[in-house]
Amino acid sequence: MKLYADTPLRRTRQVTADLLFVAWLVLWVWAGHAVHDGTMELAGPARQTDSAATSMADNLRDAGERLGGAPLVGDELAVPFDRAAEASDGIASAGRDTVDAVERLALLLGLSVALVPILVVAAVHLPVRWRFAREATAGARFVDAREDLDLFALRALAHQPMHVLARVSDDPAGAWRDRDPAVVRALAALELADVGLRPPRLPGEGA
Repeated sequence: MKLYADTPLRRTRQVTADLLFVAWLVLWVWAGHAVHDGTMELAGPARQTDSAATSMADNLRDAGERLGGAPLVGDELAVPFDRAAEASDGIASAGRDTVDAVERLALLLGLSVALVPILVVAAVHLPVRWRFAREATAGARFVDAREDLDLFALRALAHQPMHVLARVSDDPAGAWRDRDPAVVRALAALELADVGLRPPRLPGEGA
């Protein structure tokens, strides 16, 4: 597949555009990652709450178990600790839910920040590059003989503006019908230039 034009100016523009597109990708991937990490910092307090509440619940259960072993009133003494442990478990669960919600939000925001500008530019850049590669690759297979130049010359007569054709010959269609080699090559060069190609040097042509 032919990705870049033969003509230096157009090839330079294409390479520059591709490099800018890659830089754009890197920039917005970095921005999305930064937004993700910044949002994840909001989960810090919730993680601390989860950790602290879980630890408190474990300690309260341990205390309840110890008091539960007391004669006669052990079960009654353990009840408040068990209830407090359950409440701490609820707080820990709420902390975990908050962490999950923040993680989902961070992922959504990070992807949104990165993907939206990337997709907008990609929707413009990639179709242009694909069309060029498709046309240039197809054209490159047809420029190895004079008969192929004749095909591109015919396309030039059909596609090129009249004022452009007039610069090639006063009667470009007649010259093409007469198989004037100079006119055929000049016409073909016009059409090939549109797809980023140059006419090859064919056998028998001078330097």
